[in-house]
Amino acid sequence: MTADRFLGNQPMFAALAAALVMAVGMGFGRFAFTGIYPTMVDDGLLNVHAGSIAASVNYGGYLLGALMAVGINNKHAYRLCIWMLAATVLSLAALSVADGIWLIIFIRGLAGIFSSLAMVGASVWLLQNKGYSQGAPLLYAGVGVGVLLSAEILAAGQFFGFHSHDLWLLLAVSATALAALAVAGLRDRTATRTSMRVQPLPDGMMSLGIGKLIVIYGLAGFGYIITATFLPLLVSNAVDTLAPIHVWAVFGLGAVPSCFLWQSVVARWGTRTALFTNLAVQAIGVVLPVISALPAAYLASALIVGGTFMGTVTIAMPAASRIARTVQFNVLAAMTAAYGVGQIAGPVVANYLFDWSHSFSAPLTVAGIVLWVAAMLCIRVL
Repeated sequence: MTADRFLGNQPMFAALAAALVMAVGMGFGRFAFTGIYPTMVDDGLLNVHAGSIAASVNYGGYLLGALMAVGINNKHAYRLCIWMLAATVLSLAALSVADGIWLIIFIRGLAGIFSSLAMVGASVWLLQNKGYSQGAPLLYAGVGVGVLLSAEILAAGQFFGFHSHDLWLLLAVSATALAALAVAGLRDRTATRTSMRVQPLPDGMMSLGIGKLIVIYGLAGFGYIITATFLPLLVSNAVDTLAPIHVWAVFGLGAVPSCFLWQSVVARWGTRTALFTNLAVQAIGVVLPVISALPAAYLASALIVGGTFMGTVTIAMPAASRIARTVQFNVLAAMTAAYGVGQIAGPVVANYLFDWSHSFSAPLTVAGIVLWVAAMLCIRVL
């Protein structure tokens, strides 16, 4: 049996391949910008206002990608993953030579499209085409792995004095290696849903109506994104004793095991209670830097938000996947679109409140309130 065939026919290796798609498409293609953002400001390529625009345009691209995915047949998920891996690597490489603000913003918009399609493609390929719902924690842990790896790669580059362009090229080369491993795992498409099927998840997965679930998911997208966009810059402005890139690595480190933790919470408590708890804890993590300016508060915020935001995905996306057969549209794409709307609004609101208050306290407070509203909606659904 060849290595490719072995990877293609084993459920856990299929989940690992999908996780690598997430690591490249999301961890590198999307969230690496947060880690490199302060360096781009120091290099004079961006300022806070331009960075907020770039973030919003990226999330606008994420929304556009989700809307595009609505019309994509699920049987094309494999090809979608392959193409988005290649496109993400190219977008990283393009940023290694981009100088103008608007060119950077344009590339970040394209990267948002690629990351969204990678998220949908990997989710559909594993959860629906392969029918391996229990692989969801490993799948979404790939995002945290990508954040952690990209952050430490950036830290190494910064240690050697690399500037922004050099760092983007370093990320592109590293992402290429991960993409090659992902392609090896995705290549064999002979496995069927029957051969990949495992025991269904608990009935609690069906306890949320799809409409309310989409709304909650959109609010969650708004709630976490301000921390996920500005945390290293916030640390660089407020705390002299912490390296911003390592705080961002803590964010990714928290995301890796969280997917498994929150799946176990779903298994024990059901979707509704698990999602309420996840969002309530996340709200606390978001507002910690407002409550305290101590370095420990920033580290705790990174760990808590990192440890919950992908947990939200791990809880909500499999729930939506299991409801998918009862509706006439691509539920996973609709969920991703709602998340994208929240993520577009987050940086826009943050930029407005920052200009008004000259502080990140107001944006973080608003984000915490939005997350709490989302949590309260969980306990009001049937």
